[in-house]
Amino acid sequence: MRPYAALIVLVLGLAPAVHAQESPAAAPPQLPTIVTTGEATVRRAPDRAFVTIAVDTRARTPRDAQQQNAQAMTTVQQRLGAAGIPKDAIRTTGYSIQQEFDFANGKRTPRGYAASNGVEVRVDAVERVGDVLDAMVDAGATSVSGVRFDLKDRAGAEREALRLAVVDGRARAEAIASGAGRTIERILRVVDAPQPRFKGAPQMMLERSVASVADASTPIAPGEIEIRAEVEVTALFR
Repeated sequence: MRPYAALIVLVLGLAPAVHAQESPAAAPPQLPTIVTTGEATVRRAPDRAFVTIAVDTRARTPRDAQQQNAQAMTTVQQRLGAAGIPKDAIRTTGYSIQQEFDFANGKRTPRGYAASNGVEVRVDAVERVGDVLDAMVDAGATSVSGVRFDLKDRAGAEREALRLAVVDGRARAEAIASGAGRTIERILRVVDAPQPRFKGAPQMMLERSVASVADASTPIAPGEIEIRAEVEVTALFR
């Protein structure tokens, strides 16, 4: 009887331990935290511009329209090169050849073909944008559809805006904690909320013709670029 008794005692003694291992662990205590947002805006004078222009030509045949357009755009690009614009600063944005029609008395009559070649030109000296616009129009550009300003070191300005946004978020958390009679112990988490790439970048939408710049240079006012950053800050208080 004694061996059986010993076995029963051993099994009964292990039962509580097995039960303890199978029971779920207790949930960790919730940390006292404050969740707030931080915002910042960095303003910089632009030091780079992008100008969008087009050359439009018309002829009786698509081949003639294409050849005339190629000659006109070649002249424009040569003029840009003479003005100090490098080839890698010129990017084609669109090209098309379309048939045009006249409509009269419910009838459609072919009129000819229109060719259009659009390019975007990067200008790394903002003060020269007006002169570059005039040079392109004088060389044969038939329309200027937009001027967009930007920063050469946009990444640096974005990082500065993020840094200031975190500083603002911490200051907000400290104000909340102070109002509750507490203090911030440390920042637990920061989440970046990326902003649109060109939010706040000044852009001029222009529709110009050769006649409009024949007698005067084009005035350009770049203004300032605003780069905004927003973060979510989670802080531990005590």
